[in-house]
Amino acid sequence: MQFPEKLYADIRIEDVYKTEIMYENGKLRQNKENSTKGAFLRVFDGNRWYYCATTELDRLQEELDSLASMATPNDDILNHPVVRRFQVHCDTVMRFAPVGVHKVANSEKLALLESYLPLLSEVAQIAVSKARYQDVYSSRHFISSLGADVTYDYQHAGFGLGYTMNIGDSPYSNMQRLFSQRFDELKDRHAELRKLIAEELAYAQNAVPIEPGVYTCVLAPEVTGVFAHESFGHKSESDFMLGSEMMRKEWALGTKVGWEGLNIIDSGLPDGSGYVPYDDEGNKASETYLIKDGILTGRLHSALTAAALDEAVTGNARATTFEFEPIVRMTSTYIAGGEDTLESLLKGAEGGIYIPDYFHGSGMSTFTIAPARAYRIRDGKIAEPVRVSVVSGNVMETLFKIDGATKETKLCSSAYGGCGKMEQFPLRVAFGGPYIRVRELTVQ
Repeated sequence: MQFPEKLYADIRIEDVYKTEIMYENGKLRQNKENSTKGAFLRVFDGNRWYYCATTELDRLQEELDSLASMATPNDDILNHPVVRRFQVHCDTVMRFAPVGVHKVANSEKLALLESYLPLLSEVAQIAVSKARYQDVYSSRHFISSLGADVTYDYQHAGFGLGYTMNIGDSPYSNMQRLFSQRFDELKDRHAELRKLIAEELAYAQNAVPIEPGVYTCVLAPEVTGVFAHESFGHKSESDFMLGSEMMRKEWALGTKVGWEGLNIIDSGLPDGSGYVPYDDEGNKASETYLIKDGILTGRLHSALTAAALDEAVTGNARATTFEFEPIVRMTSTYIAGGEDTLESLLKGAEGGIYIPDYFHGSGMSTFTIAPARAYRIRDGKIAEPVRVSVVSGNVMETLFKIDGATKETKLCSSAYGGCGKMEQFPLRVAFGGPYIRVRELTVQ
């Protein structure tokens, strides 16, 4: 590839394979495999970006020359604050190619999902069911005019068993999901899923509406992760600050923003659906402490936002596919473990609510979490099930109301959905943390 002179340029080439299989009420409705290859090209002259996406990989030089013809040559482009922040790595990180899901026969994937269908038919209360399998194998190759040349791959496989249980006049719907970066790890999990479905049935049969009010809540790791992602992760994506002087002052580094035991981290390094060894600008993944001991210590950056705020890149410039430009996005965002046990958290939350999982969450200044299940806490133990529509709070206040976190932690991944921002959805991310105790949450 011949890069233009007196300009910065980079090219991101992607090769993606996917499988999607779906059963509805025991009948096969979808079974498709597809492969996509494409590239995203960028040229920067110090004032403006020029970019395009293409699936014609044999015409990359022509596309690059066309973009360069629109740009203005800049003798000093290498000294531009954005360009100076691009890291130059030459590396190959192909972890999954030898055991890629694209090498597993479709018949084996069908057989895997079919083996779990009886779990949905053996519960009489399940009136409607849906079983979905999905896998992805992708490789990305990034090259730049600075000399960067990085290749890495990623994969995951997973399935979900969704159902609606008819329980009196209050139907209950949910889905049990399994995720792995190795296909074989999805096999022989029937006893585990049968137990979870039984717990859901008992919950649906016995849960009563909660009395609305303010409660102390103990959140399980998956819910902790959603809280970290929605309540604080998005606020750490620094492109939100570029147009707001008020937000930059409110979120000044060094500000105390929460409980002294609170540590929130974002990193593309851990295994799971947030694994990204290099971002889509060729910058290496790093462990970024967003909050350390309750103090705001970092935020997430692309080269553009790092230059604008005079900070270092963090490896968080990401795009969902080759059709989009990279923007600031999370990877794996989680709260670090503390010194407590679940038993000690529950003992300190008498009369409160334990939330083991969730339907969805959202938030910026105010966050909301819709629990899938919830239980009262009595005598230091998880007690009777209660129906909770939503748990909410003010982010800036709630971070100070966390007062306990377990040593035990869990990072949660998903083969479905992901994070949405602007027009880019879904982006694969992971989240998690310990069990945490939070005071004075509004529960409805």
